[in-house]
Amino acid sequence: MPRKKKQECKGIPGWLVSFGDLMSLLLTFFILLFSMGTISLEKFHMVIKGITESLGGRKIIHEEKILNTSNIEVEFPEMYMKLKKKRNKLQKDLNRLEQLLEKAGIEAEVEKHGSIIRFRLNTERMFPSGSATPYKEVVPLLLEVCKRLKETQFPITIEGHTDNTPIRFKSNLELSAERALSVLKLFKSCGYPDRLLSARGYGEYRPLVPNDTPENRAKNRRIEIVIDTSG
Repeated sequence: MPRKKKQECKGIPGWLVSFGDLMSLLLTFFILLFSMGTISLEKFHMVIKGITESLGGRKIIHEEKILNTSNIEVEFPEMYMKLKKKRNKLQKDLNRLEQLLEKAGIEAEVEKHGSIIRFRLNTERMFPSGSATPYKEVVPLLLEVCKRLKETQFPITIEGHTDNTPIRFKSNLELSAERALSVLKLFKSCGYPDRLLSARGYGEYRPLVPNDTPENRAKNRRIEIVIDTSG
């Protein structure tokens, strides 16, 4: 009997040949780019040195370290110590301000969430009902708050909040925004840097407690000074 011819191997698809050529060309192109690229170690060293020193780091970076290793140890003891001192001072000042405001009949509370500190002030004795103009006797207290916070120079956002009771002429959202702006203007007048100030109004949309009783509605009428201590 005649022997059967062995089946020849199938050829590779035509698209695979083109794909292989494309990958080879791309690899050659990137190798060419890499070979043409140069790094100025002197400029790189100057940039890293400048960033490190501006952040309070020690001058421990040398050209030899850049040449011999990819991991450069950088320490920032001055920066961390300064930030820690500022946070400790802020906490003490807020505790004193809380006591000062409580004596004046204004309920105050300090609440901390990570690097964010909320200094919460009840507006029951800060503003007349439906008004964004603070009582005259409250203005010196708010300026004292600004004076203490200004020493630490942390960014702050002043938030206005109300209950859900309808008011005449303006909405609760507008009222909360105007109250926040009134406090912000007082902070500007005492010299707090503009770049660190912002204001927001939330109306009745972020209540602390349900607006189902007069006591709860009173709690929700507040100004919150949100302090970002992340540095």
